[in-house]
Amino acid sequence: MFLKHLSLTNFRNFTRLDVDIPRRVVVLVGANAQGKTSVLEAVYFLAAFTSFQTHADRQIINFDEARNNSLTVTRLIADYQRGNSKHRLEARLILEPMGVVNSQRLRKEVLLDGVKKHVSEVIGHFNAVIFVPQMSQIIEGAPEDRRRYLNLALAQSTPMYARVLSEYNQALTQRNALLKSLSERGGSGDQLEVWDDALTRLGAQIILWRIEAVQQIERLASRVHHELTHGAEILRLSYEPAFDPLPKPNGQLGLKISTIVDRSGLELKEIQTSFLERLRGLRNEEIARGVTTIGPHRDELRFLANNIDLADYGSRGQVRTTLLALKLAEVSWMKERTGEWPVILLDEVMAELDVQRRADLLKYVSESEQVLFTTTDLNMFSPEFIQNVDVWKVESGRVEK
Repeated sequence: MFLKHLSLTNFRNFTRLDVDIPRRVVVLVGANAQGKTSVLEAVYFLAAFTSFQTHADRQIINFDEARNNSLTVTRLIADYQRGNSKHRLEARLILEPMGVVNSQRLRKEVLLDGVKKHVSEVIGHFNAVIFVPQMSQIIEGAPEDRRRYLNLALAQSTPMYARVLSEYNQALTQRNALLKSLSERGGSGDQLEVWDDALTRLGAQIILWRIEAVQQIERLASRVHHELTHGAEILRLSYEPAFDPLPKPNGQLGLKISTIVDRSGLELKEIQTSFLERLRGLRNEEIARGVTTIGPHRDELRFLANNIDLADYGSRGQVRTTLLALKLAEVSWMKERTGEWPVILLDEVMAELDVQRRADLLKYVSESEQVLFTTTDLNMFSPEFIQNVDVWKVESGRVEK
């Protein structure tokens, strides 16, 4: 898979951009705040339909256009090849006036080959993996940061994941609303049955997909990490589902973080049945609290180096190395899952790495089909490397080859 042409309209500081992208390595060079990262953000948006910079789509709309016009349309178009087929993917963000004075609403439209689709139908058709230094929150941040990482990776590589996750969140919202009502006004807990069934059916599938994904990514990431640390550290990914379908040994309430747990033999029906039983057992407690206390929305993922939790005790170097191993593993995992190389997007990564890590990174990405780097300093790359890539200058929202 590779991107052939990128077109942007009113995206960030780009009023208009049309550029053909070669099937090789491209280095975008320029000073800060010129638009380099925005190019990578646009490419990733067309893969995940969300930004790695912000959770609010409104923020990626060109500020001047939105301020000066009551109707603003931001368009991102990717012409790309997947296998032997050529496709066009378009995302539109439409900021339009509402009935209230000075009020606007934002609509998102997605088109694949000219046909409007729901986001959940299109996500994963074009794949990209993004690596930016500030992604250290995947390891050091809150549990929701790690769940978001898992969701974005799975949505691109697993058909139906995005739709099942969306339906789960809708069922969770309805169940929480009913729990709150029962807590405040009373009523029969039997009303929860329909939402219990929906939550466990969808949640069991999410849990199973996450179990498989974490095991597969761990296998790849630990190998890369072993090479990057020259065998000094062993990396593990510990998936901790808020509802754990695996019974605790000897009636324990929890396990040590260093305990290796194998959930690979679990079946979907087994997870669903035990999840439903657990929800029913918690019914009175959840009604009293007015909220759903277990399920994939509260899952945790931990990163361990030599059995040390990197979120709490990892050095900056350990976190950086682990993140690099994780992202390189994600590339290989996505290739295994889809049969296609994702487009690799690397934002100011070289400045965060020492000389050896830079060489390791360039070695790993050299096997892929298309890579986009950004940098403020070409000296971060060896002269031999620069001679064999395309270098583009980015300045004031313009790209020059």
